[in-house]
Amino acid sequence: MKIVFFGSPESAVYSLKKIIEEGHHVELIITQPDKPSGRGKKLTPSPVKNFAQALNIPVYQPEKIKKDPLVLDKLKGIDPDLNVVVAYGQIIPASLIYLPRYNSINLHFSLLPKYRGAAPVHWSILNGDKITGVTIFELNEKMDSGDLLAKQELEILIGEYAHELEIRLAAIGAELLCKTIKQIDSIPHTKQDHSQATFAPLLKKEDGRIDWTKRATEIDRKIRAFTPWPSAFSFLDQKRIKVIRGKILDSKPHVFGPGEILGLDKAGIRVSCGKNSIYLIEELQPEGKKSMNAYAFTLGAQIYPGTRLH
Repeated sequence: MKIVFFGSPESAVYSLKKIIEEGHHVELIITQPDKPSGRGKKLTPSPVKNFAQALNIPVYQPEKIKKDPLVLDKLKGIDPDLNVVVAYGQIIPASLIYLPRYNSINLHFSLLPKYRGAAPVHWSILNGDKITGVTIFELNEKMDSGDLLAKQELEILIGEYAHELEIRLAAIGAELLCKTIKQIDSIPHTKQDHSQATFAPLLKKEDGRIDWTKRATEIDRKIRAFTPWPSAFSFLDQKRIKVIRGKILDSKPHVFGPGEILGLDKAGIRVSCGKNSIYLIEELQPEGKKSMNAYAFTLGAQIYPGTRLH
């Protein structure tokens, strides 16, 4: 089958690789433009572009796909059987969606209609879900609202971070995607129940601020959902500190207020949270520095029991 693949991050590479292994012909890959990265703001290609270039598959990177007439010309020249979309990052216009023989299908990292939008994995962890999964659906002009083709559930592991969960979803999603492509002629279409739809908008940096008056369970979910991007953070002496990793400790009655440090040792930094709950910071990243062990940070910082994280 002739396929045009739309995708950008590492999670999309799993599907692209599986499609090629199954013997399909990927004629063109459309991915996001190279983006500045790191302190030097060096332009960095997407993981999908890197993978495509290693296999000499043509790549096109429209700045805004809706306003780029060359994309339609390229697809008409290929005359694909199917468009496959996995975490591409832009809204695809109808002129491209319905051009192939079998239209376009999308792999989404949630059990639709739950968590339509750009950040379903993050929101599933943020909300404390026990079960998530992947959905293959037929693309239409509205966000994640097309007919359902296949679903597969996955249990969220205790203490799992968003990027870890996303990789597991990418692996099972790639398998389900290829099974769906094999059955594309006969697979039944199921309408979504739009009344059950929930949304997972892209996370913003400011959403990562930790509110220490919340229970440690809620704080733990935020840190796991926001790491590595856009990051969960607090402030110490006006300087931002990203909390990279930690865990919930057993709650014990104490007189410290939310955000105050209960104790420091080699295990990390124990912080008082809402309802007498306790969170242990094990790894953090001070402003302008690399991530480090929390205990190592305490050895060089002006920090002691009673110091408050804001």
